[in-house]
Amino acid sequence: MKQQVSELDYLKMSVWQKFCFKFVSFFKSLPLVFLNFFKVTIPNAAKRFWNGLKEIGLTIGRAARYGDWKTRISFVLFGFSQLARKQWLRGLLFLVFEGIFILYMALFGGQYLGLFGSLGKLTGGEYEDEYGVPHYTKGDNSLLILLYGLLTILFIIFFIYAWYRNVKSAYNTQQIEEAKQKLSTAKQDVASLLDDQYHKTLLAIPLAGLTIFTIVPIIFMVFLAFTNYDQEHLPPKNLFTWIGWENFEAVFGGGISGASSFGYTFAHVLLWTVVWAFFATFSNYILGMIVAIFINKKGIRFKKLWRTILVMTIAVPQFVSLLLMSQMLADEGVINSTLQSWGWTDHSIKFLTDGTLAKVSIIVVNIWIGIPYTMLISTGILMNIPEDLYESARIDGAGPVKAFFKITLPYMLHVTAPYLITQFIGNLNNFNVIYLLTGGAPATLDYAGNAGRTDLLITWLYKLVMDKQLYGVASVISILMFIITAVVSLVVYNRSSAVKNEEDFM
Repeated sequence: MKQQVSELDYLKMSVWQKFCFKFVSFFKSLPLVFLNFFKVTIPNAAKRFWNGLKEIGLTIGRAARYGDWKTRISFVLFGFSQLARKQWLRGLLFLVFEGIFILYMALFGGQYLGLFGSLGKLTGGEYEDEYGVPHYTKGDNSLLILLYGLLTILFIIFFIYAWYRNVKSAYNTQQIEEAKQKLSTAKQDVASLLDDQYHKTLLAIPLAGLTIFTIVPIIFMVFLAFTNYDQEHLPPKNLFTWIGWENFEAVFGGGISGASSFGYTFAHVLLWTVVWAFFATFSNYILGMIVAIFINKKGIRFKKLWRTILVMTIAVPQFVSLLLMSQMLADEGVINSTLQSWGWTDHSIKFLTDGTLAKVSIIVVNIWIGIPYTMLISTGILMNIPEDLYESARIDGAGPVKAFFKITLPYMLHVTAPYLITQFIGNLNNFNVIYLLTGGAPATLDYAGNAGRTDLLITWLYKLVMDKQLYGVASVISILMFIITAVVSLVVYNRSSAVKNEEDFM
């Protein structure tokens, strides 16, 4: 067994000890998993990428060496080989794309690409001529230069890929012709896109949307992290420039001991973000499952009523519930007023303004609004667990607790592992609960960037952008958040039974 525990010792453990052992073993194995991710997974991916580049180079080399004059002209004039061999649809698509690229670079992209290295030279503003007449100079806009320059670079990369596909298609077409085989017609190409290549047709629009609305903003954010874009460098009135790694040095500078430094603040806010995500995820999951088990238990009356009551709480918009709770838990709110009127306390309990108590209050409120969701998911899964499993367990002498840990919990974890991961990642970026309950309060002078004791990375990021307008530093934090969430979700998902034992519960 793992952790130097023999199989015999493991079998001697109680059900609860086995569960704790597996739980602890899972989290103890995560550092090694993360290490393997960086030592094995990433190098293997880089190797595959390099092999792909080598294959591309070999394909281009063969086309240049063995291609006929039609294929070689296609190196310059897209689609020429296809058009010369009467593959009209493919040839026209390649040729039209090349024309669009040339027009784009000549009329639009070229000017932004030329300014991409400096992010602008001319500052806009008003000035008076020799006669005292005011004039306005538009000037350069660093933000637009960065955005359109980045789009132009991505378009150039896509153009290079299209050039490679054009050359490969031209050479393949030549080989088919030399082999005396029949070339596909335009009608056959269209039919192929609706038949054996339909997956490409179906995924084209979602992939384009993913690229435009997800990948491009992420890349833009990465580039923004290397600029001095802040309240003192707001275009178009002022320009911002490249500053290298200064924003990263600001975030990591000062270690974790320098009060009021970004490094100190980032370390503490990140720690609270992880703690919050852990408790917010697993408290809702465990308690929601327990509620579902109790409601689903035989002998419980009015099952539909209890489920309906819990479902109705979901019908209330979450932000309304959170705003209501923030008012009720305020220092002068209903709860404090009631407790004082009953004589249970002679002063207001700082549910949302004391650092530690505010964090506990946030987790408790999140349990209150989160349990119904988990209850609904758990109810559907519990109803699909074969009753024969429980019957066999009872025949073998297993009690309710043992049946839960041996049947219910493994089944639930297997089915809901992706849900748990998405919930954990969602709680890492749970803006609503923190912002609507406490707004990140209580404030502290120990933290930089207007961060408070209950701020998560996402709410601190919001304050950096909206209050401090430190866009460069905010971009660095966004990059770190992306890396953390991406690595955690990939590693944990691949370690879950939903992937490792995919066929177990089929």
